[in-house]
Amino acid sequence: MEQMMQTQPRLMTMTEDERVAALAGPPENVAPLLLEAAEAGHGEAQLLVGQLCLDGKGLERDPVAALRWFGLAAQGGNVMAMNMVGRCCEHGWGTSVDKTLAARWYGAAADQGLDWGLYNLATLHALGEGMPQDRTRALALFRQAAAMGHAKSINMIGSFYEDGWVVDRDMEQAADHYRRAAEGGDFRGQFNHARMLAEKGDMDGAYLWLTRMQETATPAFLAKAQRWIRENFKSGS
Repeated sequence: MEQMMQTQPRLMTMTEDERVAALAGPPENVAPLLLEAAEAGHGEAQLLVGQLCLDGKGLERDPVAALRWFGLAAQGGNVMAMNMVGRCCEHGWGTSVDKTLAARWYGAAADQGLDWGLYNLATLHALGEGMPQDRTRALALFRQAAAMGHAKSINMIGSFYEDGWVVDRDMEQAADHYRRAAEGGDFRGQFNHARMLAEKGDMDGAYLWLTRMQETATPAFLAKAQRWIRENFKSGS
């Protein structure tokens, strides 16, 4: 019994409050604790170590190791890890790009009701990547995730209404979905909501959401958004 206690990961010997405090520390302090638990077979720790390896925070950036940890967690039934294996396959993180295999992993996560799995699978259906294009199926999956409050899926439904994909074009529905996505924190939703406000002449409201959008937008998206901002806010108002 004494030997078993010595090999038990430190995180597992902590109280809940101690564990929360430890995991809130800097990545370089958190990583060794998570590694101990991951090596002992704890799925959530394996998922988190995989993310640290992917991001290069607390551990050396190593997409191959990230995929290995995600795979171990996924094999143990961790649903978010299934989604992350799909992400690695889709984007070529630690492996070659294989969108068909990505779709299978997203499908496994979606079957377990994970909103991110539903969203990622829907995106592949919408684009026809890794599977035949099926926007009707994509919209159904986006709606399933949106019902869980998934902001990015809510934004995508807005795009379907704005562009008239497999539904009648409905700008009121589009604007409502963009507003909800913006309020849910999705930077694309915030940009789209700002566009709708600007078209109605509410430039102050648009400026507010564009400012919030820039706090979380990816550099690639921000570069595209900046072109629209320059064209529509030439006066700097």
